[in-house]
Amino acid sequence: MLDRLTSMAVFVQATQTGSFAAAADKLGMSPQMVAKHIAALEQHLATRLLNRTTRKQSLTEFGRAYLERCQTVLAEVDAADALAQAVQVKPQGRLRISAPVTFGRHGLIPAVTQFLRDFPEVELELTLSDRLVDPVEEGYEAIVRIGPIDENLPMVARPLKPYRLVACASPAYLSEHGTPLEPADLARHECVLFAPWPTDLNHRWRFQQGGREVEATVGSRLSINDWGAIHSAARDGFGIVLGSEHAVAEDLAAGRLIRVLPDFEGPSRPMHLLYAADRRMTPKLRCFVDRMIGTFGDG
Repeated sequence: MLDRLTSMAVFVQATQTGSFAAAADKLGMSPQMVAKHIAALEQHLATRLLNRTTRKQSLTEFGRAYLERCQTVLAEVDAADALAQAVQVKPQGRLRISAPVTFGRHGLIPAVTQFLRDFPEVELELTLSDRLVDPVEEGYEAIVRIGPIDENLPMVARPLKPYRLVACASPAYLSEHGTPLEPADLARHECVLFAPWPTDLNHRWRFQQGGREVEATVGSRLSINDWGAIHSAARDGFGIVLGSEHAVAEDLAAGRLIRVLPDFEGPSRPMHLLYAADRRMTPKLRCFVDRMIGTFGDG
């Protein structure tokens, strides 16, 4: 059984070119197949569309009216196909993303807002949380994760620039307690810790200098589960903190905080963008991944 839309397209082409042979050449089929499509339409409609002689063909009165309707129908089909292609190509719809709190607040937000300016038909729901989010179970299309990645995780893990930490304190604290010159000096200072980090990471701050690792054991009377509060404690002059380079950049530039141990590169943690390995890469997700790699990619 011949497809009726195809038969309509053949009929339109036959009337526009003036002959079955010319239509066949245009459509890449035989003149006999063109004739079959026209005959199938006429049989379905139970009326003749074309008056045919050995020398020429012309539309019947019904054929002229039917031609106009066929052209309208085919134009609508083309428009529907174009809409489907636009949906497949154009980023649009809601995108659910999760990221750690401090990186999200101080590093990610400018990239997110610019992404939304560039793609006005995308809506982005950003959840900031320091817990280990399960993107599949919780319905996130992508997450940013800081720390080592489980190799058995059924996710695509795209590496981002390491999450770099900077040791810093307020001018008032350093004026009162002195400035550490070596990582080992931190043992004699007040250090404010980030409670969610593992104990080993919290109490052993690892620095790099000249390709070698220098570890400092630190103690603390104050640990907090929120970077904003740690930041406040540092600016209040209580102690030395390890802060994300994104989060402390403005205070360092303004002199409200001072980097300590500037000759040592601060600790860093791996950071990745994760998304489901079996998830169909929609245009909105593809564009978001590309933007993240372009902005924060490790390379």
